[in-house]
Amino acid sequence: MRRHLFDRTKNLKRGRLNAALLGCALLALVPLTSGCQGQTPPADDAVSTPPDVPTAQARPAKTPRPTPSTATPTPTVPLTGSGEFTTAQESLGPVGSGTPMRYRVQVETSLDLSLADTAREINSVLADPRGWTAGGQAFQLVSSEPAELTVQVASPGTVDATCGAAGLDTQGEVNCSVGSVVVVNLKRWMLGSPQFDGSLHDYRALIINHEVGHRLGHGHETCPGEQRPAPVMMQQIKGLHGCTANAWPYDSDGVYISGPPTA
Repeated sequence: MRRHLFDRTKNLKRGRLNAALLGCALLALVPLTSGCQGQTPPADDAVSTPPDVPTAQARPAKTPRPTPSTATPTPTVPLTGSGEFTTAQESLGPVGSGTPMRYRVQVETSLDLSLADTAREINSVLADPRGWTAGGQAFQLVSSEPAELTVQVASPGTVDATCGAAGLDTQGEVNCSVGSVVVVNLKRWMLGSPQFDGSLHDYRALIINHEVGHRLGHGHETCPGEQRPAPVMMQQIKGLHGCTANAWPYDSDGVYISGPPTA
């Protein structure tokens, strides 16, 4: 009886072993995700992390130190101003020969611009031997009436208003001459022009010589030839058309720099 029970137990264990071997044989026909010896728990460093939780804290990137700038900051030009003007109190001796044209310099009251320095710079332009004095014209800076010419430096908006009243469209960008008043756009006075290859002082000289030239009866001219100096009465801000930038009506030998008149 005991032997019979032993044989049944032995047969039962053999059957279980055969079933296990059959299971492995069947699993061999499909891709395996774990061994036949049972699943092995993943190691701690392989535990999957929810996709919205980072597995490691990113090290913050270093912020580069700013490099000190050596460039001169671009001046800020207000688009509008008070519309009122103050007259420079400098009165200087005449420049050039003959009876001088008396002129005043005014700056719009709301502008951060030295009135005295502006007046003296304009006087230095008109006194330059390459200027209109080379053709026999004389000028004198005065602080009060009577004056035959007034040079005003104004914000773009005020320039547009003054020049627009005379039918001139300055578009907030350029200067104009209206009767006995030369109106200088602060934007051009402070920033110059990308068309002009020269110093800011020379570009200011171009502004004054061009607009005063209108007051003296000169009309617009254009480029006389490739690589020749542009006439001061050429609208150089609109392009040089093959000429080189030039701020003076006369060359160093006293010869007038002319070009064909524009239509």
